[in-house]
Amino acid sequence: MLTAMTQTTKYALVKIVLAFAAIYIIWGTTYLAIRIAVESMPAFLMAGVRFVIAGTITFAVLRARGVPLPTRGQWRSAAIIAAFLLVGGNGLVTWSEKQVPSSIAALVVATMPLWMTLFDWLLFRGVKPGRQTAVGLLLGFVGIALLVGPGQIRGTASFDLLSLLVLMAAPILWSLGSLYSRRVSLPENIFMTTAMEMLMGGGLLLLAGLITGEASQLQVAAITGQSLWALLYLILFGSIVAYTAYVWLLKRVQPARVATYTYINPIVAVALGWFILREPVTPLMLAAMVIIVLAVILITAQRPKKAVTAPPAATLPTSLAANPSPSMD
Repeated sequence: MLTAMTQTTKYALVKIVLAFAAIYIIWGTTYLAIRIAVESMPAFLMAGVRFVIAGTITFAVLRARGVPLPTRGQWRSAAIIAAFLLVGGNGLVTWSEKQVPSSIAALVVATMPLWMTLFDWLLFRGVKPGRQTAVGLLLGFVGIALLVGPGQIRGTASFDLLSLLVLMAAPILWSLGSLYSRRVSLPENIFMTTAMEMLMGGGLLLLAGLITGEASQLQVAAITGQSLWALLYLILFGSIVAYTAYVWLLKRVQPARVATYTYINPIVAVALGWFILREPVTPLMLAAMVIIVLAVILITAQRPKKAVTAPPAATLPTSLAANPSPSMD
């Protein structure tokens, strides 16, 4: 009897370890995958295809399991949230990675808890930041300043300032959409909410691609095998596997422990960008990474345990701001 219980405990522990590995590593690799995907595919169209396919798969599985259809009002709310999270968040990250290295993108996205905390207090009458959170906010903005750096001011950086500014708008819009999602009616089933947001967001991203003229840039014959594999990876692993692991963990582990992915993802992304794509890693960038990660640790350690949020690039849409949830990618 004791042996059986021990085996069960070990099996449960293995599943928890694998689930943490999924959100640590998979979400950390999505920035790299996006960078590879947009090398031969237009950004908004690629992101739109990613979320339409992932949303369709998720929605079909849920309906087959008998999950009720959402109401018209819930679809409307999902569309508004998706416009902020997937178009403003993930879409802008994807577009900016045409120019900005994946490592820089990951570090900018890692500032999302800063904006969530600030906007929740200033715009949504949330809890006023305490001393520890205020220090975290200050450190976070110092890290952002280091990322912009003197190279951008002098015009000597390897990417243009516009792409960086667009990238910096992504965590801001993602935060606003996440906070808004707490105040609207959404399905009780978190996976159904996510499927809706992926479907609506994917459609809006495809529309954005058409409006910005990406259809004329699309050359099917020029799409590389690497880009196609990266897109497939984003669909299956970034948008389905890691998210499923994330929600599963939230039901079995303290949310504060699950939130540790916000510290690990940028480190994984920077390391992979340097190792695989040979992206430059400067002392200034390393300093910014350390400061931003420290800021996120200070903020998330102080935040209420319910308020865990997910990423724009890696991530998925998160309805999860309405419940304990993840961040952007």
